[in-house]
Amino acid sequence: MTERAPADGAAAAGAGDDLPDVFAERRRLLAVGYRMLGTLAEAEDAVQETYVRWYRMTDAERAAVRNPQGWLTRVMSRVCLDVLGSARARRERYVGEWLPEPVPADLFSGVAGRAPAPADGDPFDRVSLDEEVSTALLVVMEAMTPAERVAFVLHDVFALPFDEIAAVVGRSPAAVRQLATAARRRVRAHGEPGRGTREHDDVLAAFVAAAAGGDLAALTGLLDPSVTLRADGGGVVSAARRPVLGVDHVARFLLGVLRKRPSAVLSARRTGDGLAFALEDEGRVQALVNARVRDGRITDLWLQVNPGKLTAWSA
Repeated sequence: MTERAPADGAAAAGAGDDLPDVFAERRRLLAVGYRMLGTLAEAEDAVQETYVRWYRMTDAERAAVRNPQGWLTRVMSRVCLDVLGSARARRERYVGEWLPEPVPADLFSGVAGRAPAPADGDPFDRVSLDEEVSTALLVVMEAMTPAERVAFVLHDVFALPFDEIAAVVGRSPAAVRQLATAARRRVRAHGEPGRGTREHDDVLAAFVAAAAGGDLAALTGLLDPSVTLRADGGGVVSAARRPVLGVDHVARFLLGVLRKRPSAVLSARRTGDGLAFALEDEGRVQALVNARVRDGRITDLWLQVNPGKLTAWSA
């Protein structure tokens, strides 16, 4: 990704030697924003706004910031909180189903912290998270309130203490603890976040073989009776505007997609959900398919075809 210069040129020129240190935080801020907002484009915009606010300060104001990393994280989180506050209205105007943007499993490796288990014996002490970001988890996070999502990401992923998060969301530390607990309950209600288990990868490998071979019987045998497929075209490309439900409908829908692209090939990719598959045609990734697997069957399929949400898979 290209670096975007600060919007305030004069302020940037006055920043002096702190420029490299401040921009060293960019990747971590992008990781925070992506987890909070669900797309790289929105995360990029939030990072840009954070830097704009940094460079709008005077040299003396910046020099007075003892912990630039903490300052940037707090401001970035407030920006994301504002975006999340208006997200519901924007989702209602979205054409068809809205899905988070899938990204490579290692895109943000090395940037997350690790929050310690609370000492108070909270039964919802932590959700087992790692640096890989799964679509399954991001879908669940869409049901959280903005404050729950911010508290969950900052504490459980980036290891910020509750008193620091309280300053971001405008609540007491005790209230922030409750927000994080409520967020974990939502995640646990949907099962632990998906990650690449051997079972998941074996089922997805069999799934793609059946789909590529047009084997309807084998394909339906891999789908759970409750299977749901959601496709995100964003109104830019053709996609199912409502969830596709049931084994037969989902299987036939998938085979129909492949029949419309006889020259396309399916190639393996790895996301935070585990093994996934890209539909490549004319040298470009046209779609990314990932899934949730439970008890050897696929329960959810996410088909991302919106070109604006496939940028991380470009050559």
